[in-house]
Amino acid sequence: MRLKPFFEGMFFAPQWYHYLLMVLLFPLSLLYGSVMWVRRVLSRRKRYSIPIISVGNLQVGGAGKTPFVIALASRYRGVCIISRGYGRQSHGSLKVSEQGHILVDVTQSGDEAMLMALSLPSASLIVSEDRTEAIEMAIAERARLIVLDDGFNRVEVEKFEILLEPVSRSNSLPFPAGGLREFAFSTRYADLVAQEERDFRRIVEVVDVTERMVLVTAISNPTRLDPYLPQGVVAKVYLDDHAYFEEATLQKLLADHHATSILCTQKDSVKMAGFKLSISQMKLKLAIENAILEKIETYIKQEGYPTHER
Repeated sequence: MRLKPFFEGMFFAPQWYHYLLMVLLFPLSLLYGSVMWVRRVLSRRKRYSIPIISVGNLQVGGAGKTPFVIALASRYRGVCIISRGYGRQSHGSLKVSEQGHILVDVTQSGDEAMLMALSLPSASLIVSEDRTEAIEMAIAERARLIVLDDGFNRVEVEKFEILLEPVSRSNSLPFPAGGLREFAFSTRYADLVAQEERDFRRIVEVVDVTERMVLVTAISNPTRLDPYLPQGVVAKVYLDDHAYFEEATLQKLLADHHATSILCTQKDSVKMAGFKLSISQMKLKLAIENAILEKIETYIKQEGYPTHER
């Protein structure tokens, strides 16, 4: 039994054979969830001089955070995005881009951070394990608005909490019996809960489609791509989330499957820059309801964001 697909199935779409393990792990889930709840309730939050918006989710894996951050940050000027930089081969606080000018490569930034930096020519981006240090760094460089990527569990920071929720959830238990980072009732601590299909929806465009494509991706819960796959996918290859690719390996996959291109997501494609391969790409953007954007606008105006910076 391959453990990664087994646990992804248990977290996102449990079957009958998952439930015994879920029952056995439930006491640990109760303990983990309780620790996270106590941490949230008792933490003292530091308030900063500029508006800070957090885009996060309760469930591990993709919830649309990266495209939501891109859609949100593209509406304003003077924005600095702060991300953990998952999968990067660097440490500490690192400036990835400044007003759209890329300062490092993808191995130093991580794939999601690089995708955001490339998608936002008017924003700056910092990766850091220490979000407080990164916030102070952004303020020192005169940011007008900070967007925290995956910031819901940064309970030490006073901010406007946006929590992204999936269309539905099959397993609502905290880790390790389920895929939640906290108890499900923690949604009450969010300032704004945005549910997919109700408050935002995904728009996927596949570009440079060819006759025979091998899907290669390094994202969490990769089967979520299935509804958006075009005709002509002859094989699917899943790597660990944030894994890097080797050009020779991809060339061999093309040859083994007599394929005409590699199909990947935008997050994957930033790690294939410079590869001499035929690439087909799944481009994702979000359509966000005006009611959601208006609530965010109200917050940043109350916090002193200058309207002329739009």
